[in-house]
Amino acid sequence: MGKRYLIVTTLAAFSSSAFAQVFEIAAFNTDVAAAVEEAQDPGSPNPGQTSSPAVTAQNPLQDARDRVYYPGDTERAKPLARKLAGNVLLDQKDIWTSPFHMHKSDAKWWLGLGAVTAALIATDRHTSTLLENSKGQVAWGNNLSTIGAAYTLIPVVAGFYTFGVLGENPKARETAVLGGEALLDSLIVVSILKPIAGRNRPNAKDDQGSFFDGGASFPSGHAIETWSLASVISYEYGHTKLVPIIACALAGVVTVSRFSAQQHYASDLVAGAGMGWFIGRYVWKTHQDHAIHTHSKIQAQLVPQIQPGSRTYAMSVVLSK
Repeated sequence: MGKRYLIVTTLAAFSSSAFAQVFEIAAFNTDVAAAVEEAQDPGSPNPGQTSSPAVTAQNPLQDARDRVYYPGDTERAKPLARKLAGNVLLDQKDIWTSPFHMHKSDAKWWLGLGAVTAALIATDRHTSTLLENSKGQVAWGNNLSTIGAAYTLIPVVAGFYTFGVLGENPKARETAVLGGEALLDSLIVVSILKPIAGRNRPNAKDDQGSFFDGGASFPSGHAIETWSLASVISYEYGHTKLVPIIACALAGVVTVSRFSAQQHYASDLVAGAGMGWFIGRYVWKTHQDHAIHTHSKIQAQLVPQIQPGSRTYAMSVVLSK
């Protein structure tokens, strides 16, 4: 039992470290992020939107291979699909390799979430009986948790995109695209972690809560997917007060309902919610901050320098990754 618990704790810490590292990667270099925001189109009717490719091409920090979704990309299916697929692959690389290049500054994040998850795992059998777990309660929880199912969240993303297209609202389209990317990342992550953990659900017939037994309880898919989308929406509409509150409140309702429905233990839900929030924030920050965009190779750009007053004309070469 002790050896199995050690493996479970290690798995929790590894998962937490991966997503905490993603959080730290996304959070650094705010000075460059501010510089990118200054390069945005001030005349845009939607504040916070990245300027069009024609404008950003003048900025040597940016090129056609970055991970930003420009308004032109979100309007056309081909560039959108190509960039979305490429971004998801890069996201997965960052997520799964992050524990191997952990920095000291990241320790507080992954140790904190890992410790909380491990503590909850140790008390899950007790906390799962705190509610009466009646048939009515379980049925209510199952019905309410459909808000966080993939077949519900995908139409929400589609609704944002449709509104953005019909209303010519680039921000709504951007929210849909980033939310879709975060959902794909979350689905991939949870599809890999669930078979590895193999934890039985609280409502399993035998060996409730046991790990490595073929179950699908850890981490919670509803929690990771709902919180990843809520994270993106909260950051996209952070200039408002109501939208982030509604997004997080709905994600919280879904999380609690999964506990009430006896589908997950508290540790499953906390781990899933933390992972989902970090994934959503990482996707949003990666879009906003060009400093962490991955490029395949160094690119040379010719930048003309014209000073009519002194009749000086020159051409400089800027190398960027």
